Amino acid sequence: MKTVFVLFAIAGLLFADHNHSNALSREASPYLQQHAHNPVNWYPWGKEAFDKAKKADKLIFLSIGYSTCHWCHVMEKESFEDAEVAALLNRDYVAIKVDREQLPQIDKKYQQLFKALKGRSGGWPLSVFLTSDQKPFWITTYIPRESGYGSRGMLTLLPYYATLSRKHPEQMMKLLAAYEVTDKQEAGADRQTVLFDRLLLDKIVREIQVAYDEKNGGFGGRPKFPEASKSALLLEIYRITGDQEALMMAKRTLSKMARSGLYDQIDGGFFRYATDRRWRIPHFEKMLYTNAELIPLYVQLYQISPDPLYLKVIRETIAEMDRHYQNEGLYFSASDADSDGEEGGYFIYAYQEVVEGLKTRGFSDVEIHSALSYLGIEEDGNIDGEFSHSHLGSSGVPDKIEDVKSYLRELRQTRSFPFVDRKIITSWNAMMVKALFCAGEIDGRYTEVAKKRMQALLSTMSREDLLYHQVLFGKVPTQAGLLEDYAFVIDALIEAQQATHDASYLQRAERFAQKAVSLFYRHGHWYLSSDGLDVEAGISDKYYTSPLSVMLWGLESLALLEEKPGMSEIVSRTLASYGKMLNTHPVMAPKLAAVLLRHKIGTIVLRGDRKDLAADQTRIAAVDYPFLVTKIQEGGGYLACKLGTCFAEADRLGPVIQKIEAEKRLIGQKKEKRWRWHQKKRRMKRWVLP
Repeated sequence: MKTVFVLFAIAGLLFADHNHSNALSREASPYLQQHAHNPVNWYPWGKEAFDKAKKADKLIFLSIGYSTCHWCHVMEKESFEDAEVAALLNRDYVAIKVDREQLPQIDKKYQQLFKALKGRSGGWPLSVFLTSDQKPFWITTYIPRESGYGSRGMLTLLPYYATLSRKHPEQMMKLLAAYEVTDKQEAGADRQTVLFDRLLLDKIVREIQVAYDEKNGGFGGRPKFPEASKSALLLEIYRITGDQEALMMAKRTLSKMARSGLYDQIDGGFFRYATDRRWRIPHFEKMLYTNAELIPLYVQLYQISPDPLYLKVIRETIAEMDRHYQNEGLYFSASDADSDGEEGGYFIYAYQEVVEGLKTRGFSDVEIHSALSYLGIEEDGNIDGEFSHSHLGSSGVPDKIEDVKSYLRELRQTRSFPFVDRKIITSWNAMMVKALFCAGEIDGRYTEVAKKRMQALLSTMSREDLLYHQVLFGKVPTQAGLLEDYAFVIDALIEAQQATHDASYLQRAERFAQKAVSLFYRHGHWYLSSDGLDVEAGISDKYYTSPLSVMLWGLESLALLEEKPGMSEIVSRTLASYGKMLNTHPVMAPKLAAVLLRHKIGTIVLRGDRKDLAADQTRIAAVDYPFLVTKIQEGGGYLACKLGTCFAEADRLGPVIQKIEAEKRLIGQKKEKRWRWHQKKRRMKRWVLP
């Protein structure tokens, strides 16, 4: 009977007579499809919408979001499904919907504008009011249907701006003038020689300490994002200087996250962010990029400090990504926070229901109490009335905890898994492929999986030396690749070469790099796309690591591994264009700061015979030099080189390691000498001042 009901329900959805349909019904994007039957006459971004706005002399209302965005769903339900709001939009505006995952360059353009005007980061949904010739005059994020609590609603804003544009052009001109603020990075004005010494390293650690939450780990207040690149930078500094404070901040942050509600303690994988300082209550979206960027950090931490917790996180997160987000070797982009209309409904538990279920399975009262206490499932609830979301307690692990978790998984199977956006995004898939190669450093089985995933990605999302950006699973890609796609694919290919010493990965990476430079690097500036929008690439790691910084990291590797010094010159020029920021506030862009450290210290390539490199893998991994890569060379023996010079050669690895580690000590001495000089200079200044 239940099966028959489900079949009728599906048929009803498929053959429902929608009251409304708009131009989005022709689009493949899952986000645009979600709005295809709104009463709003939506258009996708493009010539048709812009021509209509000009011909009809209508304002443009631009709404940017994505399919698993909770507040995008809220705004749709409140406003875009509302007949009164739709009538206002259809009468006075051309309404355009943009999927930020499909067209991130457009999203970036307006997010930069929001930040320039408001002095803070934006978010989604992003709402932009423009003239018929696409000049913005008002920008904000979520807008309620009705005004209240000091915020103007859609029913107020829509007629207000329509009237203003028709009857008060002088006021509209004032608004437009106020919005004539550049949203581009003025790189030339920021150009400075970038200094590198002990003072810079100390500055980075001190800056991170200011935002660091000593009690809970992480950075800042609420909402609290994982900020993977910040922990990665701390681990880089630890490898360079042995700074225990840097290691402690990264370790405490990642450990707290692993035990918290940000991590799905039942199925594995991280949610997008936490709404509280203690990481207890997450926003229940799971994003591919969040998990792909965190896995390598737990691999690094496990190699430094082999805590079983880190290994558990690595294995469970990969398993979760494969279970719900992977098909035919490709990974879907994200899952929604909502399930059956309730945020987090799939993931939370009612205490009494769990207790009764465990009793029927023969668990004693003591076993139930200890397990649920450990998992943070509380009698009074901790998230929404009687419901609880799990996080690990500080007590010891109960004996039957895995059996209890198995039952909790069974409970989830009775619920609807959140909507999964089946979009294949090249850059995010490349992040996950890299994560698998990194995990292969502690379990070789992941290397074999990673090789297959790399093949699936490249065969689907590339043609010769060109990449595509995204495609709905099962369709043929057509959208040209963006800077982020080339950057993260190059990064994954270099990681693949390091893991396998297969030269074809490196050759492919170099070809993609040459193509990326030709497409996105113009007149000393980097751009997000090659479609003529001229949106400059930013350096913020707010949601995931800046594609520009990842591209520079890849160019730095290829300059040495493929002997292309011109690539390192591009890195130098780009770093100089952000010199003022790197000299004063390097933590504003953690990955770019890491690129700077690597560029100034220098990468070393260790060349050796394939058999020798394989046999000495453990010793090579333990070499005390922060930026060491390896490459196959014909014949026996080892050779160590920096860009433009080789400085050590021997038949055995030992003497070469000694010279590599001496290079690190030499850098340390130079830094220490300069640091002491600055300390002396500071003391002199203090002495002469009154």
